[in-house]
Amino acid sequence: MIAEGEHQQQDFKYKITDACKLAKSVSAFANTDGGRLMIGVRDDGHLSGVRSEEEVYMMQVAAEKYCRPAAEISFERLVAEGRQIVIAHVPISPHKPIRALCDDGRYRAFIRVADENIVASPVHVRIWKDEQSPKGQVFTYSEIENKVFAALQTNNLQTLNQIVRRSKVKRPQVIITLARMIRFGLMECRFSDHQFLFGQLEIEG
Repeated sequence: MIAEGEHQQQDFKYKITDACKLAKSVSAFANTDGGRLMIGVRDDGHLSGVRSEEEVYMMQVAAEKYCRPAAEISFERLVAEGRQIVIAHVPISPHKPIRALCDDGRYRAFIRVADENIVASPVHVRIWKDEQSPKGQVFTYSEIENKVFAALQTNNLQTLNQIVRRSKVKRPQVIITLARMIRFGLMECRFSDHQFLFGQLEIEG
């Protein structure tokens, strides 16, 4: 597992000192593909080991007290090179978005992109909200959709703010529209140059 390095579903933690920071990793895994945090492993893959049960307790606190709603988490203990390594397993949550407490006192949702925890865009949050709805959704093609598609003609990959400006559609409505388009496979979201970009999916045939 260590040889895989840090990736979409794996993160290394040398030691646990701040449950609030850990909550961001828990949020990101729970909102994306699930994953595991290997506690007692340095960023370069060397083993440092878990020194006390306090570190495991702080992981539990991160998932249960610093995440809203509380995220599921389970622990596995392994011994390698005479050192105890704790693996915290975080499954995909059925209650997205899982938000983590940030330094400014606000709760934000995170997603996992490669080996980074990134604050989710408003479009991601809207997608999760729509997925929680007990009612099915019907995609309607209206003037708003026309304006959003037209805004993408000049450059197929744009930020949310760029689409809002160019379409002249109110931001909340653009967010709803992009979320529905992504859910129906008409649009995609990419993370590039530290920002989320939205564009039309090319349909073959």
